This record gives sequence, C-alpha cells and structure tokens, in this order.
Amino acid sequence: MRLLSALPRQLSALVLVLLMASTALAQPAQPTADTRSLLPVPTTVRWGTATLKPRTTLRPQFQGPPDSATSAAVTRTLARLGLTAPIKNQSATTLPLQINYGKVGRPEQFDEERYSLRVTPTGITIDAPTTLGVLHALATLEQLPQREGRNMVLPEVDIQDQPRFAWRGLLIDVARHFMPVAVIKRNLDAMAAVKLNVLHWHLSDDQGFRVESKTLPRLHEVSGQYYTQAQVREVLRYAAARGIRVLPEFDVPGHTIAWQAAYPQLASGDTLYKTVYQSWRLANVAFDPTKETTYKLLDTLFGEMTALFSDPYFHIGGDENDGRQWRGNPHIMAFAKAKKMLKPDGKTLDKHALQTYFNRRVLTILTKYNKQMVGWDEILGPGLPKNAVIQSWRGKKGLYDAAKAGNRAILSNGYYLDLYLSAANAYGTDPLPVDNPLSVAQQRLIMGGEATMWSEFADSVIVDSRIWPRAAAVAERLWSAREVTSTPDMYRRLATVSRQLEGLGLQHRRAPEQLLRQLAGPTDVGPLRTLAQVLEPVKEYKRHFQGFTYTPSTPLNRLVDAAPAESDVARDFNCRVDSLMGATGALADRGSVFTMIATRRNAVAMRQQLQTWQANHSKLIPRLGSSPTLTEYAPLSAALSAAAALGLERLALLEKQQKPEAEWQAAALKQLDALNKPAGQTELAVLPAIRRLVELK
Repeated sequence: MRLLSALPRQLSALVLVLLMASTALAQPAQPTADTRSLLPVPTTVRWGTATLKPRTTLRPQFQGPPDSATSAAVTRTLARLGLTAPIKNQSATTLPLQINYGKVGRPEQFDEERYSLRVTPTGITIDAPTTLGVLHALATLEQLPQREGRNMVLPEVDIQDQPRFAWRGLLIDVARHFMPVAVIKRNLDAMAAVKLNVLHWHLSDDQGFRVESKTLPRLHEVSGQYYTQAQVREVLRYAAARGIRVLPEFDVPGHTIAWQAAYPQLASGDTLYKTVYQSWRLANVAFDPTKETTYKLLDTLFGEMTALFSDPYFHIGGDENDGRQWRGNPHIMAFAKAKKMLKPDGKTLDKHALQTYFNRRVLTILTKYNKQMVGWDEILGPGLPKNAVIQSWRGKKGLYDAAKAGNRAILSNGYYLDLYLSAANAYGTDPLPVDNPLSVAQQRLIMGGEATMWSEFADSVIVDSRIWPRAAAVAERLWSAREVTSTPDMYRRLATVSRQLEGLGLQHRRAPEQLLRQLAGPTDVGPLRTLAQVLEPVKEYKRHFQGFTYTPSTPLNRLVDAAPAESDVARDFNCRVDSLMGATGALADRGSVFTMIATRRNAVAMRQQLQTWQANHSKLIPRLGSSPTLTEYAPLSAALSAAAALGLERLALLEKQQKPEAEWQAAALKQLDALNKPAGQTELAVLPAIRRLVELK
C-alpha cells in the first residue's frame, strides 16, 4: 500500500479499519441463514463441520414400492456428482445412499413433496412420504458440492424441506415459434433442478396449432410444424419421470386464426384465413359462440386431447377477446339480445356475458371428460362455476378477485419472462405478501404461480437464454418461505445455478455466444461481446414498436437476440456504484481516507471497467461499418464510450477529493440523457449506474 506509508501512523491504523469496512461494503449483503449454493432455499438447514470424503462411491438402497423413474433419477444424480464408480488407480470408499419413501407420488394429485436429506461422513439418507420428495431431495443434493482444496466434496448437512405453494409452473409458448422436443426436454430438466413442477404447454394460437389431431387433421396440417401424438406422449413420460405435470393449453375463443384457417365455419367475421396468422399484432379474431357447430367441433377436439393429456387440469385460454367481431355480426347480436346479454342501454353487447356463456359451454364439455378448466383472468365473472381455476396475468387484483369469488387461482403477473424484466423484479413478486387482502380461507385458494415465456421474440435457438436463469428466481419465490427475500443473495446463488443448468445441457449461455461469433464474422469477437454484455432488449412490448417489423418467419439473429435478457455486467457495475455511494456517505468527513478506500478497492475496478468501455468503440468501428446487421448498433457503441468517459471524469474527481462543478455535472447529466436512446430494439443497461456515479456530490 504505497500511499498508506505516507500517512501519519494513527491515521494509517484508521485507514486499515475503514479499508476493511469498505471491503464489506463492496460485497453483497448476506442473509442470516447460510444458503451456500442452494436454490430454492430449503425450509430448514443445519450445516455440520465434516464432509463426505473425496473418491467416495454411493450405493443406493431403497425402502419403498419399486419405481423405475425414481431409480433412474438416482442414477442420473450419482452420475452428475461423479459418485458412481471409483477413480482408476485410486482407492474408493463405498457408502450407503439410503432412500426411504412411502409411495409413488403423483404430481397431478398434489401428493406430498416434502423431504428430509441428511449427509454425514458415513453416508446419505433421504426420507420422504412420496417419490416426489425423493426427486426434490436429489435436486438439492446436486447443489451441495463445494470445493475443498482440489476436490469437490459434499458437506455435512441436515435439511428439512417442503414447498410453500403446490403449483409452481413454467409456461412455454410453442405456437408462435415451434420448439422441438429436445428443447422441451432440456427445459424440463432445468425445471426439475429448481423444483418447478408444472409445464404449461401453450399449444395453439393465431400463428399455429401444434398437436397432431387424428379427428380434425386440418388443424395441424395448416400449421406445418407440430408434435405427433407419439411425441406428446414422449414428453409426458419425460416430465412425469422428473415429477413434473403437463398442463396443455388450447386458447379459445380468441387467438384462434390457426383454427379458423383450418375450419372457417368457426369464424365470427367475414374474413377467411387460408393460412395461420403472419403477424404478432393482436388480431381480435374469435369463434362464433352462438353456433352449435362450434361446440360440436370443440367437443370432438377436446375429447381427443383430454384423452391424450392425462393431467386432470385443462387450460382453455380465454384471454384478449375484445368482442369487436361479435358486435359487428348481426346474427351474434340478435342472439345476445334474445339471451339478455346487452348492457342497460339495450343496444351494446355485454361481451363478458357472452364469453361467460361460451366458458360455461366449454366447461360442460371438459367436465364430461373429467377435466377441470383453467383459464386466464378474463374468464372470471358472474356465473362462472367455482371449480374453474383462474390464472391471473393482468395483476394481483384478478388473483384476489378469483379467491374472493371462491375460485382457485394462479399468479403469472410479475413473472412474465418475455418482458425482459430483472430476476429481482420477479423475486419481489409474492402471490401472498403479508399485506394481502384475503381471509385465511381465501388464501388457501391461491395455488401458486407460473413464469411465462411467450415466444414472439424467442425461437428454439435462443429460448433458453430468455427463460434461464431468471425462471429460477420465480422457482424460489414459489417454493421458499415468504421471509426468504435477500435479493443480493439470490443473485449470488443464481450465478451458481446458471452454471449448473449449463451442465444439464441448457443453451442459455452457449447459444448467444455462438450468435455473437456469427455476427463478429472473421474479426475478434471480444469487442462485440463487450458491447453485447451491457445491452438488454427494450422492456415490456416496446420491441414491437421500434421501427422493425417482425413476422413468425423473421430470423432472430440480430444483436438484440444475442444480448442478455438481464445484463450481469451492468448489475455488477451498479453494485459497485452502490458500494461507492455507501462509502461516500459513511466517510464524507474523512477526506483522504475516503480517497484511499475508494482507490484501493472499488474505484480501481470501476476505472478498469470504464476504460474498457471507453476504448471499445474504436475497436468495433470496422465491424460496425462492414456489417449491415450491426450498423444499427453503432450509436449504442458510441454512447457506451461517451458515457464511460464521463464516468472516468467523475472517478478522477473523487480520487482527488474534489466535488464536481455544478456546470460540469449538469452538462454531463444532460449528455447522459441524450445518450439514453434505444437502437436495434436494445438499450444500454449500464447507463443508469453511470448516471448515479456522475450524480455523486
């Protein structure tokens, strides 16, 4: 510490104390519990001091009814942990892996999922009422290894665990962009790793109907890409072996152009569609709910699909039908008038009343096939039977209204992964926060929640990077106790889980990197990667309105598609700014002491990062100019360089213990405002952090 030697002796001691304090400031705040790499956080964890020795082989011993799926899961876990066979030419210890369970669990029956897991130097014991608990215990076991010298060891631990909510889902939309079976399978593996237990398979929409129908074959034929019924059964088996149920969704009466392209008699309007919809814009097209032939066709299809999908729940969509086609059809309006489905003025259609009529007819069909109906929150209304389940996407109001009406409910609002919001945003969304307005009985009707991945801007190549690792934050919110809320600790563990998922075959890191290399061409990919790492797609649904028109056939191979849904680099820099601001507040009256702390710890790293960003644009200019697909990102590259230069100026003033002149600060903030403009459907995620740095007084 060259500068430290120049200070008076007493001040040097003070600097050492404060330097240690600043190191703590630079680290994420840790919760009271020792969570290590566990995600979701278990109910209770007691760590020991010993470990299971390296080069140990585990011998499974089962106590419970034979179950091939559980045996296969144990084999997978031992292989991933490297505990199945001794290392060549080295001695190995064989210890028991005792697995005790009462019965084979059925996720669709909401069988118990709790378990206990005990790891000691003499072996491992898993106890659970059902095999579902065993599967969750194995997922936890795979997160336990920690480094000890050159070896990875299993620490001594005693875990008691059970989920907070029974319904913990992930919706994957395969209608807008088709996802091959391999994509679904690897995402099922990822779901099992973080204890999600419902795959919501969105199988039909305006852009496609994705399941083979033997009774109404034009449905899948008009869409082109689809799953054969044999492939559906393959996915169902794969999911069940991992303790995951599959909820099919066939969206009606809206989002049905693909249906109407195959069977025009379903239509409410005059427009005839010969192919599936070739746009992402909301079409506002719906079935005619007044024709008996509509319900006959639905009965035929649902009779076939309810036999194919074994889960007792069946999702009928029901969202985003504004009723405009119904209002414009004289036949439908006459029907509505006869059925007293007009508003008090006697002229205007009560769209909700007509859709409730449709919902009740569909519910009758599903009840005949022993299925329970699930629908989006638009289906909730007077007269809807209590056995319909409401999935709320528009807000918690729909969730709570459903429970107050006596219907069970699932929350998806706040968990929309396709909005490109942060993992922290999802993590902070609790279906039942402390201040929820429900009675105890009504709270029991809240089944849980689902992360949703709509696929307008996610094809089979990049979809993993749009789901993971952020979906793991939703998994923890739905599994762990309400009190588990440390966002910094969640992010720390999320990074570890992300690496684990990569080992399971997920493409959330690999696919964007491959796309970057393609975009970089023959040039060094480094500068392009530096820019991409601090870009994020524009939030919510702004990408539809950024001057580039997408269709279902538009390739997703631009820089916006390689950019992360949430920038880890930008978040890390933001944390450094937080630490710097904390140090500034705590040590504002200590002059050179603050300079020492900031320089020696945080500011050095920040300066290096800012220098990299500042110099990056000049390295990228040749590639940006020669590639038509990259030219549109030149303004963001230049903006990153300019913003970094401002950040460096502010850091230099801090190191000199100088406050910025008001004119300089005002001009810098004005420049940052001017730089904060999206391009190529992306935005610079690091600009808010640089702005906060410049704002420091």
